[in-house]
Amino acid sequence: MSHLKNDTFLRALLRQPTEYTPVWLMRQAGRYLPEYCETRRRAGNFLNLCKSPAMACEVTLQPLARYDLDAAILFSDILTVPDAMGLGLYFAEGEGPRFERPLKDEWEIRNLTAPDPHAELQYVMDAVSEIRRALDGSVPLIGFSGSPWTLACYMVEGGSSDDYRKVKSMAYSRPDLMHHILEVTAQAVVKYLNAQIEAGAQAVMVFDSWGGVLSEAAYKEFSLRYLEQVVSGLIRERDGQRVPSIVFTKGGGLWLESIAAIGSDAVGLDWTMDIGRARRMVGDKVALQGNLDPNVLFAPADAVAAETRRILDAYGNHPGHVFNLGHGISQYTPPESVSVLVDTVHAYSRELRARG
Repeated sequence: MSHLKNDTFLRALLRQPTEYTPVWLMRQAGRYLPEYCETRRRAGNFLNLCKSPAMACEVTLQPLARYDLDAAILFSDILTVPDAMGLGLYFAEGEGPRFERPLKDEWEIRNLTAPDPHAELQYVMDAVSEIRRALDGSVPLIGFSGSPWTLACYMVEGGSSDDYRKVKSMAYSRPDLMHHILEVTAQAVVKYLNAQIEAGAQAVMVFDSWGGVLSEAAYKEFSLRYLEQVVSGLIRERDGQRVPSIVFTKGGGLWLESIAAIGSDAVGLDWTMDIGRARRMVGDKVALQGNLDPNVLFAPADAVAAETRRILDAYGNHPGHVFNLGHGISQYTPPESVSVLVDTVHAYSRELRARG
């Protein structure tokens, strides 16, 4: 992968040996950075920021200017896909994302179609190309999407939910409609991720943020099955390079072996699972990404470093680990805690390699 100055992240995803453990953070371009808040203020609102390739590029690069991270991740939102399906995404102040037209009626569900990524979502592809140019081969760029189940939750609930009552009621009372939404959404996600790969994304991640709210049987039927469909539809190689895929179900630790069997290169772990045990269970099938509790970053520097080392020790000196948080970074995180985390991962993992 000679066109990259630093391909450690991609090699770790393919379970190849690396000099140190690579690290990036979910939501690394976000409100904990004052420079991000400044750009967001200029954009006027969050959606303008997502829909302006120049600004999306600017905020994608901000954490890389500040920290020695091993990957960039496209700045966007998982809800761009349902927005492009015509559900009318908006962000209410202090309320998070909402949809003007959530899916309620059978005819709306039957009319649902997968958007053309080069029409309604072209602004995302433009951002990917612009970020790739700006990175200039320094580190790889990760593209991403929400999972079919997680997107469907927002599409049926109309926003985030405490109890997932609407979407679960539909899953149990009208599984035919639920499967139709998931089928169309899975097609949309495949097209969307493949378009990102063609625009220059060098790895892709699928965020199944709400998969963990399901029972095991429902998870397999309504989430995992469609994650597998997405992974099997992805472009695996571009310009002679493998394009690795990562799937992440928050709350999915119980089903780790099933998730590891769907064909992705890596599985993201939330903070509830011991990463050493996870490696012993699935480490010859997939790389693992994770899994520091984001709230550790509110502790003093020595505690941040100690917890970071504990996770590296638990994984051990084996290939196939990408260090990350077990969920997105909190907007209240002190930026200096992130420096401690990143520097500890690099220094301590080199030490582990040296000990052999």
